[in-house]
Amino acid sequence: MSEEHGTHIVEYKFNILIWIDLLIFTLITIEIAQFDFQALTVVIALVVATIKTYLVGTYFMHLKFENRFLQAIVIGVGILFFVVLFFLFTDYLYF
Repeated sequence: MSEEHGTHIVEYKFNILIWIDLLIFTLITIEIAQFDFQALTVVIALVVATIKTYLVGTYFMHLKFENRFLQAIVIGVGILFFVVLFFLFTDYLYF
């Protein structure tokens, strides 16, 4: 069962740009921690973390170049993660 993958070469310049984006989002996360947005602080931090996770998974882990089945599995796990977070936060709000 040999499955052939086409080669994909990503330029160093593009990887450096993604790395700079990740640094910018890290600085945004640090700045968000300095302010008090009440209940939105965690939501904003999770949105920034989700964007960073997308960038790392798509470009550094090369999920962009994988087959649709593996992409579907990763998306399914992401959806499951958000469902668990939703129930966690709704449970947290009632205590």
